[in-house]
Amino acid sequence: MTAENNELKRPIRVLVAKVGLDGHDRGAKVIASFLRNAGMEVIYTGLHQTPESVVNTALQEDVDVIGLSILSGAHNTAFPKVIKLMKEKQLDDVLLTGGGIIPDKDMEELNKLGVGKLFPPGTDTHIIVEYIQNWVKEHRKF
Repeated sequence: MTAENNELKRPIRVLVAKVGLDGHDRGAKVIASFLRNAGMEVIYTGLHQTPESVVNTALQEDVDVIGLSILSGAHNTAFPKVIKLMKEKQLDDVLLTGGGIIPDKDMEELNKLGVGKLFPPGTDTHIIVEYIQNWVKEHRKF
């Protein structure tokens, strides 16, 4: 299924963000490139974003998905803050997903808070693309 072949009748919009002081963005850029190649529209925020700026950009850009890339160990702070702000802004039908160096136990706890599937380094990009496409097909219908 291509990104255009979804219920939205438009490309899936994904915001890829780097939150906090994490200065490593190679993985985020690689994922953004693969998502674009799959037909998705990708907005990349660049480095050193705040959770507030990420959620505000998601609102302004009317995205379907927010993907956080975190390699700094700040996942237990960044994801809960972003999901809290998303709930406050009523972004209930936007997927919060991401990846990075996140221990399995922490992934489970973040999933319980409402964060979607999280992907460690080395995940096959086709798995990420398929997950996003399936989630959007199931949850985003306008």
